[in-house]
Amino acid sequence: LTSFTSIFFSHLFIRAVRQVEDSNPGLSPLALVRALRRTAGHDDMMTIHFLGGSYNLTDAAGLETAILNASSFSFFDKAIHHIVTDHGEERGVVLASDGTTVALAPLLLGIESGLKAKMEGTTAVGIFPLTLGRTLGLSFLSLQDFPASLRLGPNGCWDNVERPKVFKLSRPPTLATDAMINGGMDGAILGTDLSNLSASEQPQALSEILKGYYSFVLSEERGLDAVTSHVSPRRRELSRSILETLDLHSQLMETLTLVWKLEKTEWIALDTGVSKAVKDGLKTFVHKYWDCPQIIPRCQWGAKPPQDTPIPLSLPLKFLYIHHTYEPSSPCLSFTNCSRNMRSMQRFHQEDRGWNDIGYSFVVGSDGYIYEGRGWNLLGKHTRGHNSIGYGVSVVGNYTSTLPSRHAMNLLRHRLVRCAVDGGGLAANFTIHGHRQVVNYTTCPGDALFSEIRSWEHFRD
Repeated sequence: LTSFTSIFFSHLFIRAVRQVEDSNPGLSPLALVRALRRTAGHDDMMTIHFLGGSYNLTDAAGLETAILNASSFSFFDKAIHHIVTDHGEERGVVLASDGTTVALAPLLLGIESGLKAKMEGTTAVGIFPLTLGRTLGLSFLSLQDFPASLRLGPNGCWDNVERPKVFKLSRPPTLATDAMINGGMDGAILGTDLSNLSASEQPQALSEILKGYYSFVLSEERGLDAVTSHVSPRRRELSRSILETLDLHSQLMETLTLVWKLEKTEWIALDTGVSKAVKDGLKTFVHKYWDCPQIIPRCQWGAKPPQDTPIPLSLPLKFLYIHHTYEPSSPCLSFTNCSRNMRSMQRFHQEDRGWNDIGYSFVVGSDGYIYEGRGWNLLGKHTRGHNSIGYGVSVVGNYTSTLPSRHAMNLLRHRLVRCAVDGGGLAANFTIHGHRQVVNYTTCPGDALFSEIRSWEHFRD
């Protein structure tokens, strides 16, 4: 494990945690997560306020000695300690098995907060400020003069899809990069789950908590529809269900007040523009991370560059054209398989059909994610004679006689559509058509899926 010097797969992190657990029989997950915080030096004033200083916790101190003396110390230090270098490399993040990039620091703080509440038999406090609140609030304030769209994020790209080592951001970072927000949402979900365990339920080992959330296998029949446990592809809907009941504006204002009090950052104090900055920032956060689905970018699935200069679209568009891939004929149920399907389709479109790029604007997997094809702004090659006036979205699989999973259809029907309209990509009065309605030589998107979309809002004969 120590041969990995910068960035780590999530399953390697889970394996390293399991090694510590195996070497320390009877180790509680709370003691371990405290020791990991101590190892990474994450004892800022707000963390101490809610969780106590790790240097004062005897269980963490004893275990830290064991980690310090083990070869895995360097691994944990680099894996958890979050920084962005001057060259735009984000460290302290892992590539999760679902294809998303997650910062470990807010994830582990959320878990620790939930375990502490469970152990003490109290209501969890501090989960939101520790996982998302402080990061979001300070990001909103530090970039008040920036356009709202630039106050959060960005995402980035790994240097290699198969053996990633370096994660480089796509533009200068905010405090709330996509990886920090992913880790924060995951920490809020898992921390809340742990704090809500009944008195008779004991928390699993930390490695099992992480494994259950990130390393799961979907069934071919129903995909995510059959999953009742909390898993990472559902992070956006789960975090929304947990946090939307809170008055997030008030929560963020209280968090910033606490930051001002603890850290003596006087520039925050009761400035008349703070409330507006928080309100504007929350609007952006809700749109980008709750209304919109997670879209796996081209660099993440291993796309080749276009073979010619892409042509920009004139937005907003008035049509959305629904396709199925037909080949591949089976739904893709994991990031690995969906990425392989995307590369195969791009290769077929470029090499066999002689197109500039993969034809579709977006592709819907059954793994819980949407994959970027041509994207929001570039002309596709999906619906002959209609490419300039609509997006072409395809669902991986053959839907002649069966339907995609309900979750996959909802990603397209509700999440992607709402994101497109609110983001200015689709006109509010847009029209949905199946591919076969405007191109007479095809049965796409399959009889079953076409019958289904006829009941969707915005569909027109």
